[in-house]
Amino acid sequence: MAEGKGKVYLVGAGPGNEELLTVKAFDVIKRADVIVYDRLISDSILSKIPDDIEKINVGKNAGSHPVPQHEINKILMSKALEGKNVVRLKGGDPFVFGRGGEELEFLYESDISFEVVPGITSAIAVAAYAGIPVTHRDFCSSLHIITGHSKDGGSLEIDYDSLVKLKGTLIFMMSVASFYKIAEGLIEAGMNPDMDAAVVENGTRPNQRKFISKLCDISKVIAENQVKSPAIIIVGKVCALSEKLDWFSKLPLYGCNVLVTGPKKTSEKLVGQLSRLGAYVIEYSCIDTEPLDFDIDIKEYSWVIFTSSLGVQIFFKKLNEADLDSRHLYNKKIAAVGSQTAEELLKHGIRADFVPSKFDGKHLAQELLDSGKITSKDKVIVFRAKNGAKELVDIFEKSNISYTDVPAYATRYIKNDTIDINNFNYITFTSESCVKGFTDSFENTIDYSKINAICIGEQTAKAARAYGMNTIISDIATVSSMVEKIVEIYCAK
Repeated sequence: MAEGKGKVYLVGAGPGNEELLTVKAFDVIKRADVIVYDRLISDSILSKIPDDIEKINVGKNAGSHPVPQHEINKILMSKALEGKNVVRLKGGDPFVFGRGGEELEFLYESDISFEVVPGITSAIAVAAYAGIPVTHRDFCSSLHIITGHSKDGGSLEIDYDSLVKLKGTLIFMMSVASFYKIAEGLIEAGMNPDMDAAVVENGTRPNQRKFISKLCDISKVIAENQVKSPAIIIVGKVCALSEKLDWFSKLPLYGCNVLVTGPKKTSEKLVGQLSRLGAYVIEYSCIDTEPLDFDIDIKEYSWVIFTSSLGVQIFFKKLNEADLDSRHLYNKKIAAVGSQTAEELLKHGIRADFVPSKFDGKHLAQELLDSGKITSKDKVIVFRAKNGAKELVDIFEKSNISYTDVPAYATRYIKNDTIDINNFNYITFTSESCVKGFTDSFENTIDYSKINAICIGEQTAKAARAYGMNTIISDIATVSSMVEKIVEIYCAK
């Protein structure tokens, strides 16, 4: 903790898609001691916050009501006075209807240092994800952003006559509940009732919904489709371009819901690839891994084998803690169970001497023996998960290979709140442990036959089939191949 007063960073988190978080915003978040965030901050962004950072949700309290602004101000001040770096994380841009100015005025009066990190406003980003350019030379030359949320529940103060005369694109934020009044006001001021309009819910996020209509009908569309916040409403001729310029809903996995069960620290790549292809992804971390203490003295061994990229990470972390580096592997042959493990080795300057044709322990051991690369003259050390699949070491045992089996990390199951599996097209499993952790969450209270399980390999699929799941195995035991398999079967529907 810093001595004296800390500092408050007023940070815009953008419209919700974690990839639209600015580089500076992400950097400030990682260095924070405390994150004070609103309800519109997406789960995908919250998942990026390191676990050791204190997180305070001021969007809702126990009664599901927003925390009053004066209480938020007190939280920011008290945490800063503790000498902490505080990030006040707001959706969109903090100065676009975000009350950021009010909070900074309070901090100024309280003699608290602050800094502003702008965010991408949803007013523009959401329109872009809906295929709507907010300005266009053939349609309009101005853009106007209006809030449909009145202060302290009072009446709306919108100059409808001026807005109609400007003939620009109108973006209404926080207006879902009040738009029927806004539409009436615009029409009474002379706007054509057939003016193009759009409402976009959860913009830029994989569960985005877009509805195109006319100004006179958009309130009815909102009600019939039960549109809820966060949503923006766009009024203007540019809305007519939405179908032509829509790119987001044409992504191959748009509309596909995927549940990812891997440990949080290793599932980022899978979640990222699926999200970029338009899938709506929920992380349901059923297992976690804990590094174990082990001896890194490998001088007597001729072969060093890694059965996971995590094992590589932990091994090199142990080297670093011992003031050693990759030179510790001098004159050793290195085997990796698959391409992802080999890629992790390359990050440390080590190119694997052997990677099997099929990425699992059974093929790794058998191909090393069949090729004559490992013989009874060799001494082998294997770094793998405690209680992991034993095919590799069993084959060495039967072939009289001298080996040492080193548990580099342990896996533990995590209890989650149960979810409705019927909401997902696919559930991904990257290990047998993920399957066991997932099923442990439900304690056999669900119909597993309804699950389409995307499995990274045969051993994982075998575990899933034991519960009656419909299993689909990726062509190669990699995250990228799992994603390709989902695209293949989803697009074939």
